[in-house]
Amino acid sequence: MNPAADHSPTLATKSDIASFLLREFPQTKCTVVDVGHRSATVRHAIGSAELRPGGTVSGPVLVAVADVALYVAILGEIGLVPLAVTTSLSINFLRKPAADAAIVGTCRLMKVGKSLIVGEVDLYSEGLEEPVAHAVGTYSVPPRPASDAA
Repeated sequence: MNPAADHSPTLATKSDIASFLLREFPQTKCTVVDVGHRSATVRHAIGSAELRPGGTVSGPVLVAVADVALYVAILGEIGLVPLAVTTSLSINFLRKPAADAAIVGTCRLMKVGKSLIVGEVDLYSEGLEEPVAHAVGTYSVPPRPASDAA
């Protein structure tokens, strides 16, 4: 039995998710690049507002990209469930991101359960092969209403 099938019979498309993010999270600067089976890629353009002293992308920007990538992968797997929320997120900063390149987050969901979903995200400076950070996160998925259970 596929746990993802328990959440939504119709999975959200890249376009559905992009529209949802624009409507519900207008503050995010992340754009949806791709959504696939238990995966997603998002991109965050970098400007002077995202840099910290020393000319590197700030940690909060990297954390935000990781969280959005995880959320997008989850929405692609279970449908538009607005109240799915982050319960934990751990990040390792591996190397200095480029100050003049977008940050790209690629997520792979590792476990999709009925109430918890776990995924990992590699973050890159666009155009570079080595990741600048790696994150692992868990989301809590709200129970489906009884009317959707059938």
